[in-house]
Amino acid sequence: MQVIFEDDDIIAINKPNGMFVHRTALDPLATEFVIQIVRDMIGHWVYPVHRLDRKTSGVLILAKNQEIQSILNEYFRDREVDKVYYAIARGYTDDEGNIDYAIENDRGKVQEALTHYKTIERAEINISSGKFPTSRYSLVEVKPETGRQHQIRKHLSHIFHPIVGDRPHGCNKQNRFFLEHFNMGSMMLHAASISFEHPVSKETTKVNAPIFGEFERMINELGFQSFSSGKILAELV
Repeated sequence: MQVIFEDDDIIAINKPNGMFVHRTALDPLATEFVIQIVRDMIGHWVYPVHRLDRKTSGVLILAKNQEIQSILNEYFRDREVDKVYYAIARGYTDDEGNIDYAIENDRGKVQEALTHYKTIERAEINISSGKFPTSRYSLVEVKPETGRQHQIRKHLSHIFHPIVGDRPHGCNKQNRFFLEHFNMGSMMLHAASISFEHPVSKETTKVNAPIFGEFERMINELGFQSFSSGKILAELV
């Protein structure tokens, strides 16, 4: 568990994909949780201030006390936090775009949702994943303006560029292709950075999470050139 920021009030970690933030009924057999691991690492209780899907890697902000948790909760609720994600999507996405498409949550409530994106780089590999002799992918920078459940995943699927490895919102055919050819079953979505006003110092605080693990491997396998040695290039964030 990589700590990427820490002070007296806040700790931020670079969450691996496949790990829940806290204990949940979604998988009663899961034994490792971010909250428990970080608590044991620093010997101090920590409190989550925002959500990050189990399948998503990257920046996760935790408060060291409930007062800071409450303030940061308000920041996220009031959209006073800037979030940047990276995704590897099927096909060639447009240079940039806005996805304004309402989303239904797991309780059946339909909520307005807005996502901005731009294409960082496109790649083509000489392996067929369907009816064409080659396969095309895009490395996309995504900035969700709202924070709906599975928003980025649903929005990229809505414009027919699903995230590689996403289930159930992605493309099963592509997911099987990556499993068969690359032995890769993770979802290619990474929370790259979060910026916010520090609740105590009032200074702008920006936390960056370097890519790692399967996301880094797929960057290399697909031939993307925008990252070097697993570190996010500053100009991309």
